Amino acid sequence: MAGPRRPVAELIDELVGRIGTSAYVSACVDLLEGAPRERYVEELRCLTGHAWQAGDDVLSSSSWGDFWVRSWGARGLLHVWHDSATAAVVVGLDDEHYRPAEMCLKVVARHDVAGAGDGAARLAAHDLPRVRVQAMRALAVVGDSEHVATVEAAVDDEHVGVRRQATRTLDLLARRLDR
Repeated sequence: MAGPRRPVAELIDELVGRIGTSAYVSACVDLLEGAPRERYVEELRCLTGHAWQAGDDVLSSSSWGDFWVRSWGARGLLHVWHDSATAAVVVGLDDEHYRPAEMCLKVVARHDVAGAGDGAARLAAHDLPRVRVQAMRALAVVGDSEHVATVEAAVDDEHVGVRRQATRTLDLLARRLDR
């Protein structure tokens, strides 16, 4: 990839134009589920903006851990969504590494992913404030009455960003749930 990097969204649009939405979503799901990076080099070029050529350290799991590949798969679903990815995103909320789980929260919030409320509520207690903030954003979209107590507890979070988002989420839940 010579010259300045192009925006990932633009690269993704071109990829979808070449391989189609179904193949694109399937590749993202496979990556999110832990497929080997070598299987999806063309797709990862677009999802990351990296060249993915010989000598590119992104090919090495020692330079870029496997959790990055799962994160990039989830990130791809932010751009192009199909409900066939629902199960993988819900499972991804329980990823052992925070980055794929956090990216799945973003997908949940953007695409109103069914069945993601409990996973988002679990992540509301994550050690990292950035993950807790994303959990609040996701719960604003997919949370139900059983998740309100989790959001109410986050209003007293030690991190100001979490507290602010929890307050917004409570307002959104009140409107959405007609409370």
